[in-house]
Amino acid sequence: MPAHVAESDSTTDPLARERAHLTASRAALRGMREDVQALDIRDVTANWVNAAVLQSQIDDRIKALADLSHTPLFFGRLDYLHAVGGEQAEGAEGERFYIGRRHVHDAAGDPMVIDWRAPVSQPYYQASRKNPQDVGLRRRFGYTSGELTAYEDEHLTDPGADDPGAGHTSRLLQAEIERPRVGPMRDIVATIQPEQDEIVRSGLGGTVCVQGGPGTGKTAVGLHRVAFLLYAHRERLARTGTLVIGPNRSFLHYIEQVLPALGELEVKQATVDDLVRTGVEVRGEDEAATAVVKGDARMAEVLRRAIRSHVTAPAEPVVVVRGSRRWRVPTYEIQEMVDELLARDMRYGAAHEALPQRIAHAVLVRMEEAGEAPDDRVQNSVARNPAVKAAVKAVWPAVDPAKLVLRLLSDAEFLAAHAAGLLSEDEQKRLLWAKPARSVKSAKWSAADAVLIDEAGDLVARTHSLGHVVLDEAQDLSPMQYRAVGRRCSTGSATVLGDLAQGTTPWSTESWSEALFHLGKADAVVEELTAGFRVPREVIAYASRLLPVISPGLAEVESVRESPGSLVVREVPGAEALDSAVVSACEESLRHEGSTGLIAADARIPALGAALTAAGHAYLSPGEETTAASRLTLVPASLAKGLEYDYVVLDEPAAVVDGEPDERTGLRRLYVALTRAVSGLTVLHAGPLPEALRR
Repeated sequence: MPAHVAESDSTTDPLARERAHLTASRAALRGMREDVQALDIRDVTANWVNAAVLQSQIDDRIKALADLSHTPLFFGRLDYLHAVGGEQAEGAEGERFYIGRRHVHDAAGDPMVIDWRAPVSQPYYQASRKNPQDVGLRRRFGYTSGELTAYEDEHLTDPGADDPGAGHTSRLLQAEIERPRVGPMRDIVATIQPEQDEIVRSGLGGTVCVQGGPGTGKTAVGLHRVAFLLYAHRERLARTGTLVIGPNRSFLHYIEQVLPALGELEVKQATVDDLVRTGVEVRGEDEAATAVVKGDARMAEVLRRAIRSHVTAPAEPVVVVRGSRRWRVPTYEIQEMVDELLARDMRYGAAHEALPQRIAHAVLVRMEEAGEAPDDRVQNSVARNPAVKAAVKAVWPAVDPAKLVLRLLSDAEFLAAHAAGLLSEDEQKRLLWAKPARSVKSAKWSAADAVLIDEAGDLVARTHSLGHVVLDEAQDLSPMQYRAVGRRCSTGSATVLGDLAQGTTPWSTESWSEALFHLGKADAVVEELTAGFRVPREVIAYASRLLPVISPGLAEVESVRESPGSLVVREVPGAEALDSAVVSACEESLRHEGSTGLIAADARIPALGAALTAAGHAYLSPGEETTAASRLTLVPASLAKGLEYDYVVLDEPAAVVDGEPDERTGLRRLYVALTRAVSGLTVLHAGPLPEALRR
């Protein structure tokens, strides 16, 4: 499909007309923003609380209507064969629709740009010559620095139309995909592919798991699904909340501008560690074997047993004194109450609150039988009676989750009593601290310990559930971490994103069915993305040599990007020359437009940092925003997951493998490092390459 570039500003020039529509649309958006800014809340609010809430909503609306100069207001156009009316067209009449990141209307309320999430916009992503969906023409626009500079037409229903690129990737689409990356991750609303769009527009009621290799756009798909769900179910999700969970802070910083660029400002972001660090400070670190045991799903049953062990049989009846009367509830009746609460498998804390009310109710029954007429106030008073409180404390005492986990990790007998038949003696020994902590505050809790405390906390009191959760890089979570995330969407849905081949933790999952079971979403639909749009074909093919070793049976990514010369593998004569060779390779990459990432084994980072500094090169750390003046990032291999750079220099692959506890994990870490480049990859090595790459 040819891209047409204007040489004239005449109004008869199609590109000039499109530019005029862009100018008018920007003016309309500015008018919408000014209308909101002009609102006087004093006319509609009765008190300062309402005024504060309304002002906050107005401020958010003003932010959402911001016109970002370098972000195209619309990126496409649909010319329908017939008029599209009714709700489907957001009130629009006619057959031409401009598709953009947000809805824009003029002073009369007529739409000038249709939100990409609206039903009438869907054919922009889904229509084809085989199924045109009543679209006669689809037009894509090309921009340079925010200015509309080109367009490209596809005639979907005219068999005689001359579309030289029909059946092939659009050149404007390809140019947008390959645009150099400076700064954080961008949205992909202009480049969403049909198979991605199906996932993006899937309903709120179900959970979707997306298996996608490097460059398939799974992260972008997950974020755009959130944006779509907020559009389609805004009121519901405004009440219940949405959350994006990423593997680390660097990753979250990298993706944090995607949703705001789409006008969505209220979505929270967190890591799993952020979710579970409630009340304890994580200062310790587990050995890998210990962390594996702590992350095993069997620990949930160990914790459940330990908590329920606090419930004991009543030793004596409860006698409540009120005035001159004494009311007696016998031991057997209290035991029946306890048995009934245990059988219901209630949250421990909820049962702790229910037991005094049940005892009080038994007292009220006796009072009524004696001719009295007590009401609810009397029952609440009896429930607070010292004799009732003492009985509950003895039979069903309160449990502090952190103290419970502290005892399990410190007391061998207590652990053995509740891990019997679940954990082996060796596993129990791994859990026990060599030097038990004296208190919750002094303990050197690990990240895995915090997850155990979170599990115990949920056994005591139900965790608040959100309407929708996006979980990225999900393959790296332990079963107990899946449970922690699942609790946050137990009454909602989730989007699970990951790649089994990129699992680099000792506890990473080997199958999505197992992971989804622990998440509590066993009925989730698993979708697989195999078309790669970011990583060049040469690069992904080279990295895929590792797949038979690291994840047998997983489909290779089929990259649509032809980029000859994108892969360079160079042997350096001698380890002493490696640092200077790496610096030279970085300098070569920086001659190109876009970002450069130098990825190396964590142990190599200090030496390479010193070499870059000695050569006069400033560099960034992962998560720091690249700019035109600072485009080189030094990336430890352990933090490379989820990040992308236009050009990547990979230092000593064997060192990346050797930096992990076992070869398979090391090769998976290497697979991640090899697939971070979206334009070119240079691999430098002084030692032998891993065998799979030598093949």
